[in-house]
Amino acid sequence: MSKYDVVVIGSGPAGYVAAIRAAQLGLNVACLERSTNKLGKTGFGGTCLNVGCIPSKALLDSTHKFVEAQDDFAIHGIAATGLSIDIPQMIARKDQIVGQLTGGIGQLFKANGVTAIKGSGKVLAGKKVEVTDDDGKVETIEADNIIIAAGSIPIDIPPAPIDQDVIVDSTGALEFLETPKRLGVIGAGVIGLELGSVWGRLGAEVVVLEALEDFLPNVDKQIAKEAKKIFTKKQGLDIRLGARVTGSEVKDGKVTVTYADNDGEKQEVFDKLIVAVGRRPQSEGLLAGDCGVTMDERGFVYVNDYCETDAPGIYAVGDIVRGPMLAHKGSEEGVMVAERIVGQKAAMNYDTIPNVIYTHPEIAAVGQTEEQLKADGIDYKVGVFPFAASGRAMAANDTAGMVKMIAHAETDRILGCHIIGPSAADLVQQVVIAMEFGSSAEDIGLTVFGHPTLSETVKEAALAVEGHAIHIAAKKKRK
Repeated sequence: MSKYDVVVIGSGPAGYVAAIRAAQLGLNVACLERSTNKLGKTGFGGTCLNVGCIPSKALLDSTHKFVEAQDDFAIHGIAATGLSIDIPQMIARKDQIVGQLTGGIGQLFKANGVTAIKGSGKVLAGKKVEVTDDDGKVETIEADNIIIAAGSIPIDIPPAPIDQDVIVDSTGALEFLETPKRLGVIGAGVIGLELGSVWGRLGAEVVVLEALEDFLPNVDKQIAKEAKKIFTKKQGLDIRLGARVTGSEVKDGKVTVTYADNDGEKQEVFDKLIVAVGRRPQSEGLLAGDCGVTMDERGFVYVNDYCETDAPGIYAVGDIVRGPMLAHKGSEEGVMVAERIVGQKAAMNYDTIPNVIYTHPEIAAVGQTEEQLKADGIDYKVGVFPFAASGRAMAANDTAGMVKMIAHAETDRILGCHIIGPSAADLVQQVVIAMEFGSSAEDIGLTVFGHPTLSETVKEAALAVEGHAIHIAAKKKRK
């Protein structure tokens, strides 16, 4: 029986980062991965690299460039006529990027001495792991420590069963070789909006059916309101809230979707239907009943603040535990666990994890929203600065959106920052750093920012907290 200091189950962003960090710290590490990618190779990188974060961003970038060339070059004096897009080539480029990055993880494993094992892992009692390969062969390995990083999978819903042809999940939506004339999307969350944007840019008539009455309920309401206005009025997405899908029927290569809203039952016919209602932990068959690790009723592995399970020496990180299902959150948990295994006092600040929706404009946030602060009874003050007042954004012809800074009313400590606009994902990161150091809005306002840059909008929003923004007229404070 092989034995390792650490066995990691899953090679997604949480798992492969944990494995590499543990190896860097001098531990003998094995990492298990059960999936096979489109190239017939081990699917290192999990959902994120293979069928999630990376391929979706490749398509988002390709389609944004196409729309920009088609609709926005003329204002720059650039004549671009007769434009077309080769969708199979776009998909091939996406696959090439995925292959390069997943292959890179294999090389990183070799460089760091991590043993890669192809197969499914099951945690047994006594810190043993049962490994089943693709041929059904079973072996058992032993570890001083086990890190469970099995990830998540798309949620299925009975009214719209996935066939990966007409009705697809987020994975299938990355493989269309032609633009559907009418595209239905169930779910107006991160995945639904991103994938809807991809195909909407290429000419699909996109209808988004969202069961909830509120648009992006976890996003600051002011930002969500602006986002909905941009997506519907400027980009043509047909977003229908309070629309609960009750059934679907595939016939002659099309799908008829039945849904109910406040006006009663309705039907729509689509060429393709994307089911994007969220993800669930991939925990089936993962734990033996006597291994000592417990799960909740939704299949999440129970852990404490340091990702320790109820079984000593067994940890769980990433999508399979509580908290947001974000690659960067899982990666940092992986680092924390690896360092704690060797006795370091590593910890994670869950209050400063940035969240991003990679539409255009991007939506990014860190910290608390106005609604959360009101619910908690915390006094706060707000500064808002629009990209329309940014010289750099105007030069780029990319002025939609705003930066919203929220600070404590008495201490001025930054409590949250919410952005919709160009490069929002990168802009919010500087606020993440500021919050990690307990900065005030005044600290950002006193910092010298390069001019002209998009980053100046963050400084101006911080100044606006006290009504001191330079490049917009200050609102008069109520007496």
